[in-house]
Amino acid sequence: MAFKLNIDRKESETKTIRFPLPLIEKIEKYLEGTESNFSRFVIQACEYVLNELEEEEKEDKNKKC
Repeated sequence: MAFKLNIDRKESETKTIRFPLPLIEKIEKYLEGTESNFSRFVIQACEYVLNELEEEEKEDKNKKC
């Protein structure tokens, strides 16, 4: 599954998180020219990783059966 940015807005809550400066720079460079922003990118990246982990868990369970 490829990571794609979308611009959907959902209900949210504010959380404080620290990022290494080089990572922030990479993300901001990636976002140049897109309609997305840093927060949306981070949310979608987290969702993507969690979905991938869920798929891996399903595959591991199927292999054990």
